[in-house]
Amino acid sequence: MDRCPITDAASELSRLPAAVEKAKQQLDELFKKARKEVGEKDAEIFQAHISMLEDPELIGMIENLVTEQHINLEAAVWDAAEHYAQLLSQLEGEYFQARAVDVRDVGLRLVAVLQNRPFQPQLSLSKPSIILAKDLTPSDTVQLDKTMVLGFCTVEGGETSHTAILARSLGLAAVVGCPNEILELTDGSLVILDGYQGKLYVDPDKALLDEYEKRLEAAKGLKQRTLARCHEPAVTKDGKRVEVVANIGNVQGAKTAIQHGAEGVGLLRTEFLYLERATMPDEEEQVQAYREIVKVFGKMPVVLRTSDIGGDKEIPYLNLPREMNPFLGERGLRLCLTNPQLFKPQLKAALRAGEGFNLKIMFPMVTVEDEIHQAKQILDQCKEELRKEGKTFAADVEVGIMVEVPSAAIMADKLAPIVDFFSIGTNDLTQYTLAVDRTNPHLIHLASAFAPAVLRLIRMVIDSAHTCGKWVGVCGELAGEPLAIPILLGMGLDEFSMNPIAVPLAKHILRSLDVPIAKRIAERALTLPSAEAVKTYVRQEMQSLSIEID
Repeated sequence: MDRCPITDAASELSRLPAAVEKAKQQLDELFKKARKEVGEKDAEIFQAHISMLEDPELIGMIENLVTEQHINLEAAVWDAAEHYAQLLSQLEGEYFQARAVDVRDVGLRLVAVLQNRPFQPQLSLSKPSIILAKDLTPSDTVQLDKTMVLGFCTVEGGETSHTAILARSLGLAAVVGCPNEILELTDGSLVILDGYQGKLYVDPDKALLDEYEKRLEAAKGLKQRTLARCHEPAVTKDGKRVEVVANIGNVQGAKTAIQHGAEGVGLLRTEFLYLERATMPDEEEQVQAYREIVKVFGKMPVVLRTSDIGGDKEIPYLNLPREMNPFLGERGLRLCLTNPQLFKPQLKAALRAGEGFNLKIMFPMVTVEDEIHQAKQILDQCKEELRKEGKTFAADVEVGIMVEVPSAAIMADKLAPIVDFFSIGTNDLTQYTLAVDRTNPHLIHLASAFAPAVLRLIRMVIDSAHTCGKWVGVCGELAGEPLAIPILLGMGLDEFSMNPIAVPLAKHILRSLDVPIAKRIAERALTLPSAEAVKTYVRQEMQSLSIEID
């Protein structure tokens, strides 16, 4: 970074406000681009970058460096960004390592604006390639020509890195946490990237190359066949109809879900309305947003999850206190019950938007029975207020809860009678059951929803619900895992909700199974000692049944 002494600090700092505003405008454009390509949830990183540019501590350090050290503004920006990046890098946990990359990305962007030059991605591809890198910044990843990217392989990063997130959203292969030696490979090297097994093969021999070329052609063929039948229902070989729906967060996600054959929505994330702004969305704005989405699905079911914010999702206008352990803090329904000004407008908007449609309401992060009673009481109050206001609404909307806390799973037999349905959030249920931070790369081997302890809790929830005549869905990542589908089917799961692009393959697998075989697979899986043993066993069973899964 070029640095030079300055004599007029005030004049130098006068360049900063306009540069910050221009950088924010660029980030807003990137957010809109990313939202179209990978969806609302994964695009939120650029909203976080805008927040960094508004951070008074970062701006204050830049100002102090210029004033006290008499250095040019570009050098001060980079020094301040690097200072915070180093602090984050020293913290334990892959999540903080990823945030260090974010800070550097923001610093580089602001420097580029100050130098009046475009902030271009560091990578430019002229032919389809596998990208090998130490890490990729958010700006790099979102601006790459996706038609040229075959896959990613990085030294740094983990499950929450932008490389992994982008790859999952686009259906591309990605391997993270590779040795530094991959950076010594020259451009044009022949490699094989196996995203299923997390391996990179360098200079493969002809036999291995032939094997993977056959597997690649088979995968392409499977994708084409599953897409061709994606709008057909998922009916098992012995005639059981299974509902396959999608997890979405906006209208574009809704359209993508329909294109891939989803039969509704098992999880409508509503946080996008709260995380992109400086003020809380009012009831009318929420009505319009939800109505746009349910219109896409017509009479198909749409399960709207009330706001799962708080804890690690910072909402400045709520003035939430910082927590030492946000995943165990005031989030989800806990936050809504103590903030009726947040909760009631959303419930009233959902009731109004659901009129004439098949909208259902679901509460996240339920821990004890009393929380359900409180939430339903507030919902009844909202209905009464809407009646007095003369507004029409869906009076008989179904109400369910997410089961993502072990206490809710264990007490499912007591909770089932007071709700209409359960939806199991396997991501958090795994984290809480196994006491594993799912963002920690050193614990990836433990953080698996295939763990028999997690699978047993899922079966417990399904059995408890069915005893009371209630239906159960899974809206966590496990629902779209090919190896998990026979287990969940065998347990009696009613609804599979997943990333839209996973729907065609999930339907294919369900059509290839019959329930008795799936039950046998599930029963055996629950007796195995580890997640890896479960996956190995199920893969062998699927191969013996000649069911293609990848």
